[in-house]
Amino acid sequence: METIVQEKTTINNGFAISKYPDIKPIYKKLDKLVSLPLQHIQPDKMEGYLDYYRNNCSKSKEIYQKATQYIPGGVQHNLAFNYPFPLAFTKAEGAYLYDADGNKYIDFLQAGGPTVLGSNYPSVREKCIELLNECGPSTGLLHEYESKLAQMVCENIPSVDQFRMLGSGTESVLGALRLARIKTGKTKIIKIGGAYHGWSDQMVYDLRIPGTRFFDAKGIPFFMHWHTQACPPNDIEALERTMRWNQIRGGTAAVILEPLGPESGTYPVYKEYCADIRALCDKYGALLIFDEVVTAFRVGMSGAQGYFGVTPDLTIFGKVIAGGYPGAGGIGGKAEYMDGLAAGLQSGKKVKVGGTLAANPLSCCAGYYTLKEIKKQQACEKAGLAGDKITKGLNELIEKYDLPFVAYNQGSICHLETAGTLFEKIEILKIKSILARINQRKKLMEEYGAAFMAEGIVTLAGNRLYMSMADTDEVINDALERFERVFQNVQR
Repeated sequence: METIVQEKTTINNGFAISKYPDIKPIYKKLDKLVSLPLQHIQPDKMEGYLDYYRNNCSKSKEIYQKATQYIPGGVQHNLAFNYPFPLAFTKAEGAYLYDADGNKYIDFLQAGGPTVLGSNYPSVREKCIELLNECGPSTGLLHEYESKLAQMVCENIPSVDQFRMLGSGTESVLGALRLARIKTGKTKIIKIGGAYHGWSDQMVYDLRIPGTRFFDAKGIPFFMHWHTQACPPNDIEALERTMRWNQIRGGTAAVILEPLGPESGTYPVYKEYCADIRALCDKYGALLIFDEVVTAFRVGMSGAQGYFGVTPDLTIFGKVIAGGYPGAGGIGGKAEYMDGLAAGLQSGKKVKVGGTLAANPLSCCAGYYTLKEIKKQQACEKAGLAGDKITKGLNELIEKYDLPFVAYNQGSICHLETAGTLFEKIEILKIKSILARINQRKKLMEEYGAAFMAEGIVTLAGNRLYMSMADTDEVINDALERFERVFQNVQR
């Protein structure tokens, strides 16, 4: 195909990110977006989009209404889009999703990021079916694919001597923090504000919007955050002040961060940021933990750490590690730290981790063949080129219709900010009015997400797109025409 030939001539650096974004103009545009009145879709046009759901999605609505009887809120997944009601999807294939009513959509959600190859990749699926026919999904005992997947991770991720598979990123973060504490003898954990590191008690702190601290910590006792701290992204001076202060309060066990910036790069960090944090961790005797749940095997086979040339002490895995199959999580790191993880029923000074379905044969098989295919097909690079193309097209549309929206990408992770919800500045003395504005912006995100869906585009919350190798020029051009129809309907 013509597209593939074009891509082969362009792929040359081994990573999805062809050029790291200049963050200063991005933040300048975001500040402007937040300062302006909300840019709503014209009421009559929005009503037309809602008519799409009423007229074309009756089976989804029926499934959802029945689900509300048995499921809190009617949905199980935190990525489900609920306005005006969640759609039920029955088929995923490559760049497309199909709902229960037979409607076809361009899939820029890609299950929240794990399917770099495109959804339901045939050769991986065939290997998983073979496994299921032979031994079933789980035995609770050692399986060859555990070792095969671990070896592949160790061979490709620079900092990883050993790898322990777990069931989710949340579990993996918990294990890594425990490891950091027993290996350093220190207690404090510093996260970069706004980042998501799972939903454990100690990490539900300063989520999504830097400075929010306990706002989302419902049902969590205050003391659970006694040793959790947050520093604003891109503020290396604030981080050092915190680490210096911690020296007289038990020390800093670890700094944990998403290497592209909080919320999968929604808050992009300057290119040297990770290296600067590495230097501070060395200076103050703290471990550096990279949360590469999103970036490992999406930014490149060597992860974001390979791209930045920075070696963390521990790495968190998820998503791509199982290729979109259930049971995606893991911890990798230097042998001197990984030996602190208990194997089976080991005792002593060992961190207890595990799970009935951790490292099950199905997840390991799916992960192993997914990583093999990603490497073979240069999938990270191809998905990154797709991200460059869709972002370029979105920016051209934003300029064409004179909209204050902001589009930027880090390879195959693309951001389209129409509401700027996460960029409100938190001021404690004005917190009520700020929270009210945030809620208004959340509703605007729902509005755009619903409009995109009605135009046949599935996004993450209307403001993030995960690209895959399956996103050819044809798919991208089709998507841009759909985005343009929404942009044409913005109220001026």
